[in-house]
Amino acid sequence: MNTVAAPAGARRNVVVLVFCQGLAMTGSSLVVTVSALAGRLLADDPSLATLPIALQFMATLCTTIPASLLMGRVGRRTGFIIGQSIGVVGGLLAAKALFAGDFWLFAAASALVGCHNAFWQYYRFAAADTAGADNRGRAISYVLAGGIIAAVAGPQLAKWTVDMFEPVLFAGGYLVLAGISVVTILVLMGLRIPVPPRAVVRGGRTLLEIARQPVFIVAVMSSMAGYGVMNLMMTATPLAMIFCGFAFDDSATVIQFHVLAMFAPSFFTGHLIARVGVLKVIAAGAVCISAAVAVNVSGIAFANFALGLTLLGLGWNFMFVGGSTLLAEAHTVEERSRVQAMHDFMVFSLVACSAFSSGWLNEQVGWAALNLVATVPLVLSLTATVWLINSRRQAA
Repeated sequence: MNTVAAPAGARRNVVVLVFCQGLAMTGSSLVVTVSALAGRLLADDPSLATLPIALQFMATLCTTIPASLLMGRVGRRTGFIIGQSIGVVGGLLAAKALFAGDFWLFAAASALVGCHNAFWQYYRFAAADTAGADNRGRAISYVLAGGIIAAVAGPQLAKWTVDMFEPVLFAGGYLVLAGISVVTILVLMGLRIPVPPRAVVRGGRTLLEIARQPVFIVAVMSSMAGYGVMNLMMTATPLAMIFCGFAFDDSATVIQFHVLAMFAPSFFTGHLIARVGVLKVIAAGAVCISAAVAVNVSGIAFANFALGLTLLGLGWNFMFVGGSTLLAEAHTVEERSRVQAMHDFMVFSLVACSAFSSGWLNEQVGWAALNLVATVPLVLSLTATVWLINSRRQAA
């Protein structure tokens, strides 16, 4: 990991953020595995099963801008600790809701978990900011590689805790989420990123000027399409598998394959970006997710779900790491907090929409049609990426 240690202290920060990312994604993958099923258990109407996780993503959306601006003022470490503290409260409240059989309390707790998620989404940017211009892609990749911990631990914890307090199902998982947040707070004490001067926070161009840049547009479209489509398909997968007659352990295993595919490529994605260029990596990600759609609509065997979700994870990695890396070309240091906030706000706008619609689409039109809907943002993102590749080639 010494490749990302150009500025003083960068290696230490990246190592800390790798572990924090792994812990955060462990909690996130645990929640993704159980949330829709817990919602269906509590809700009177099956179409409301994904409402709690949809509210989670909506809360993430609404918190992205305040979280980034707050960290611009109080620093990364303090901001991250605030976010993890919210996670402790959200996990405890969700467990209480499950014990009480209260769907709406569970939905409110899910929203708190979403606020908590908005803060740790900036781990990748914190690493990129300290790594230097030549190492941003590698720094982002290494931090996201921490999610490999989640691929093993998250769904496995969901299996172990599903009936921990039987007959109250899934409550154990949310208590584990609260514990993970406490551990993360302790790890964050080792982060060493100085608070930016007030002048740096306030300087730079207007957001409208920044947003007009083709490089910003393609970066945001890549991250939006990759994350939004991934979330639409991933959230609906446990419900689709249960509908097709698979057991909970089967869907947890598929999510495990998916999360592993999301983060394992991070060990080489940064190097791939440096070798072939960030735009080609983004385009490859769109192709991978398109292949996932083709696999998903071709059958409902376990192998279809497993391979489709694996390709989906790989495509997400290329598009999200690529988009996050490309974004750094669109802003200066003075503009950083505002631009990163706008990027994540737009990304989670689509993610929230996908979460709200996944349960409804799965119930109303079915698994195959849901997958076909996902091709629309993919085509738009791929078209914009190819256009920018050609524009740069002609300019060169």
